[in-house]
Amino acid sequence: MHDLDPIDYRLLASLQRDARVTQAQLAARVGLSQAAIADRLRRLEERGAILGYHARLDPRALGQELRAFVGVSVDHPRWHRGFAARVKRLPEVLECHRVAGADSYLLKVMTTSTETLDRLLSEKVRTIPGVTRTHTTVVLSAIKEDGAVPVPEPTRSRRRPRAEKAS
Repeated sequence: MHDLDPIDYRLLASLQRDARVTQAQLAARVGLSQAAIADRLRRLEERGAILGYHARLDPRALGQELRAFVGVSVDHPRWHRGFAARVKRLPEVLECHRVAGADSYLLKVMTTSTETLDRLLSEKVRTIPGVTRTHTTVVLSAIKEDGAVPVPEPTRSRRRPRAEKAS
């Protein structure tokens, strides 16, 4: 996967900033034809460098006022697979990470209120077999929350681009 060339990096950075950019605009930015851009995008999608295209929503506009991080301890590795399967089905859980340290997992959750957070924890998360403890940190405000993956600056040591037709 690390054999991306400088044009691939520029395309990925452009798309991450604005997924609504047209192929014609991308072609103009990198100096290739629209057909060459379409081919590169297809290859980047097939290789898994591009996982999807999404609209970023304002949670408050949808009544999702409360964000929290929940540390979850699971008492034995035999419970991990079942825990993961159950958590994937919870729409309130935006992210689930298996972590090292005092907790087994760290969840990022979003709900409408403290009441719905309480129900999520007591009726859903804590009832998953193997869960022994949770601790919750409620978000007061988000300083930075963009989810962008850092796209490295291409270096000369990376693979050279294939010959492609410019516009």
